[in-house]
Amino acid sequence: MNLLILEEHGYSAALLGLCLSYNQNPDRMPEVAKKLCFKGDGHNKFLESIVVWIDMDAPRYFWLQFDTYRVGVSKQSESTMHTMTSRPLQQTDFEYPIPEAHLQHLNALIAEGQWQAAKRDLPESFLQRRIVCLNYMVLQRMIRQRESHRLAEWRAFVNGVLRQAEHSELLHEGASE
Repeated sequence: MNLLILEEHGYSAALLGLCLSYNQNPDRMPEVAKKLCFKGDGHNKFLESIVVWIDMDAPRYFWLQFDTYRVGVSKQSESTMHTMTSRPLQQTDFEYPIPEAHLQHLNALIAEGQWQAAKRDLPESFLQRRIVCLNYMVLQRMIRQRESHRLAEWRAFVNGVLRQAEHSELLHEGASE
C-alpha cells in the first residue's frame, strides 16, 4: 500500500472562521483549535474546512472498508478493467504475491478478451489507485476508528496520514506538531 498526501488547504481559513466564534485574535487560534479539535458536537466543525487530497494504491479489500466513509469524501479511481487489460499482470499489481498459476490464468483470460471472467477471478489483493479528497474531520474519525484495526493496511493508512499531515496534532491526540 502506498499513500502520498498531495495537497492540503484551508488551515488558515478554518482558523479565521474559528476567530469569528470566539471574537479572538487570530494569533491565539492554533491554541484554541488544539483544545477544540477532539471535543466533537460541533466544537470541532472548523476541521471540515481543512481539505486534503491523498494519492493511494491499496488492495480492493481495503477499498471496500474505506468506502464506509462516504460523507465528506470524494474519490477518483483507476478503472479495474482498463488497468488490468492495459498490459500483462505482474506480481507487483497485487498487495501480496498470488500463485503463479493463477497469474498465468488471469493473463490468459485477458489475452483472450474474456474481461468479465478475468475480473471475476481477480483476487481482492489487486491494487487499485485512487485520488481521494477528504477533510480533517473525516480523517480524525477514520484514525480514531481504525488505528487499532486488525487489517494492517488501516494501520499503514493511519501512520502515513499522521506522518505526512501538516497539522497531525488536530488528527490524533498523541501526534506532535
